[in-house]
Amino acid sequence: MRHFLDFEKPLAELEGKVEELLRTTESGGIDVSEEIAKLRDKAQKLLAATYAKLTPWQKAQVARHPERPKCLDYVSGLIEDWTPLAGDRAYADDAAVVGGLGRFRGRAVAVLGTEKGHDTETRVKHNFGMAKPEGYRKARRIIELAGRFGLPILSFVDTSGAFPGIEAEARGQAEAIARSIEAGLDAPVPFVATIIGEGGSGGAIALAAADRILMLEHAIYSVISPEGCASILWRDAAQAATAAEALKLTAEDLKRLALVDAIIPEPLGGAHRDKAGTVAAVGEQVALMLEPLLEMDGPALKVKRREKFLEMGRAGVA
Repeated sequence: MRHFLDFEKPLAELEGKVEELLRTTESGGIDVSEEIAKLRDKAQKLLAATYAKLTPWQKAQVARHPERPKCLDYVSGLIEDWTPLAGDRAYADDAAVVGGLGRFRGRAVAVLGTEKGHDTETRVKHNFGMAKPEGYRKARRIIELAGRFGLPILSFVDTSGAFPGIEAEARGQAEAIARSIEAGLDAPVPFVATIIGEGGSGGAIALAAADRILMLEHAIYSVISPEGCASILWRDAAQAATAAEALKLTAEDLKRLALVDAIIPEPLGGAHRDKAGTVAAVGEQVALMLEPLLEMDGPALKVKRREKFLEMGRAGVA
């Protein structure tokens, strides 16, 4: 059964009627193919109309859709000869951050990402994509490894933010995030990051201090979640929709502010409606962005990356 979001209820009713009619046909009842075609056409038009005018809060819901393709879906769809690497060489392995080596279109690369999981078991295993210090230290280790061996870095970001627990703070959460960002900015190799779902706070930037930052059409990227912002400003998480509007967290807002370099279109109705098509589209855009970076040497990449981040937020403000 497909999971429908709150604002998709009218669509859910239409698609539910289509399913009922299909079952009637399969059970040997009367031919209702004409009625099915009409309902499907109506559902498609409603889907297009709904997604043409999504609010920032609705986009946040789409970005968090439980059926949306996750980091490991992109790894399995885009990376060949995948060899995962584990551990931070200091404390433990953090399953919220996945990383390793592989080949992207024949080229050896290092890959990083935050993994949320698909079901209860995998979500618990990956801590819902909320990394602890050891996760960011693992990311830093892989970034530095990529720099040592001249491997381009690809990252796929999908996290509501770093894990906020006391034990994470005790083990140096802020320092680990800062060091991961530092490693990304200092990497002497091409680095392309893609926001595939949520990009929350420093927990996302730690894996996105890149030469090129891509963002899926219905992804979000912000310094804090809408609920967190609403709790701080209004002492009321129910104001999340208002906060989402103020945070300017959509792909269109971030492109206008030059915080991301390109927006990758999603299938009508969101990435979860065509996972394979979305993964392929991301692969095409990553390859397009990576190609010119491969012609630059390490010092030039670092200078351009520094200039890019120093300019962030200045465009589109006036």
